Amino acid sequence: MKLPTELHSLAKKVLQLEAEAIQGVAAALDERPDFAQCVEAILARRGRVVVTGIGKSAHIAGKMVATFNSTGTPALFMHAADAIHGDLGMIQADDFVIAISKSGDTPEIKVLVPLLKRKGVPLAALVSNADSYLAQQADYILHAPVTREACPHNLAPTTSTTAALALGDALAVCLLESRDFSRQDFAGLHPGGTLGKQLYLKVGDLSRQNQQPQVSESAPLRDIILEISGKRLGATAVLNEAGELVGIITDGDLRRMLTAHAGRLDEVRARDILTPGPVTVEVDDFAVEALARMQARNITQLLVTEQGRFSGFIHLHDLLREGLV
Repeated sequence: MKLPTELHSLAKKVLQLEAEAIQGVAAALDERPDFAQCVEAILARRGRVVVTGIGKSAHIAGKMVATFNSTGTPALFMHAADAIHGDLGMIQADDFVIAISKSGDTPEIKVLVPLLKRKGVPLAALVSNADSYLAQQADYILHAPVTREACPHNLAPTTSTTAALALGDALAVCLLESRDFSRQDFAGLHPGGTLGKQLYLKVGDLSRQNQQPQVSESAPLRDIILEISGKRLGATAVLNEAGELVGIITDGDLRRMLTAHAGRLDEVRARDILTPGPVTVEVDDFAVEALARMQARNITQLLVTEQGRFSGFIHLHDLLREGLV
């Protein structure tokens, strides 16, 4: 068993090797025009991007497909071995195929490529060896050069799969940008879970479920306490005679007031203890923006406005309930 310091050094070495591999892929982009041409060719197709591979490359292909689908590029995974046993039928005339193989010379790939060529669909080769059989047969070469694996025996796919994965991500992001794929588009494809809520949940969706504690500037202390206590949000908005928001009074303001105004509590009015210029958020802002403002100011509630007028409150508990915290 290696010592903790040895394991730490080994882990850093692996990460360094993989980082260098990605830098090598970035440098290789300058050597040939295929990457940009590949992006343009995919955008010109009306079908899906079919990504194939075998072994560890198949796992990378699956991840690429997931990323493509979630960022606006319809995609399918096809295992290279299964393709020659019926799965080739998933490829349609207007599809685009990306084949992933470090060597580009595996037996399965050599069997598959002629069948793909017979289909007449464009083929991109994501390879480490740009002189391989796959690269020579492909219409586009996505070059991910790797000099050695991070595996000490230079056998287990490590740096090569990392390089392929990174290049696949670069391809997906370029397609995303080229399609003007927006935050709203992304939300439409990710409606579930915390990620979905971050992308579509609005402040108004939560604040409308809460009560709307509010008092006038001239409200006496008794009314302020009843409003805060009765509506259970820990604060109340303060409005002027025109119904405009002028401040906020919180539980903390009440406690501080007891010290500052001791002996003359019957004279206290809302205007005497409010905090002017409170932090607000609009009903149409995303809920995550409300969370960011609370965290930045270390507060637990925000006043909500609609076109500048008081609309209600959003509380940290609302965000906790939705799993955003």
